[in-house]
Amino acid sequence: MKIQYNSHSKQMRYDKAYLRMAKEWGSLSYCKRKQVGALIVKDSMIISDGFNGTPTGFDNCCEDENGDTQWYVLHAEANAILKVSKSANDSRGATLYITLSPCKECSKLVLQAGITRVVYMNSYKDDSGLKFLEQAGVETVQLSDLD
Repeated sequence: MKIQYNSHSKQMRYDKAYLRMAKEWGSLSYCKRKQVGALIVKDSMIISDGFNGTPTGFDNCCEDENGDTQWYVLHAEANAILKVSKSANDSRGATLYITLSPCKECSKLVLQAGITRVVYMNSYKDDSGLKFLEQAGVETVQLSDLD
């Protein structure tokens, strides 16, 4: 379900701040085509973070010689969800802040992780992940302007 809210609300201010932090976190990615950052926030605390990149132990090269993304590159939200699963934190009822909306594969992870709200900056080329989340009752909010 897509939500609209007052542009001067306290929630909007926090959403923009967390998205700015997710954007900064994405800058740590070694990927050249897209640098995507994600934060998972619950009860006003950041409980996990992630950015797109290769699995642990792999060379930090996300693209092949043609500039295409390697198949094994993990998306930012997948990394954040995997990271929170290794901690004592629980993502049920949390908000995912991400610089690029989830793809259809990651949207399944978001739903299964119990995340109930997704705030994103830019839309992924295929919107079926967002449609899936909205159909499942996950609140989605796009905030492109962070000023």
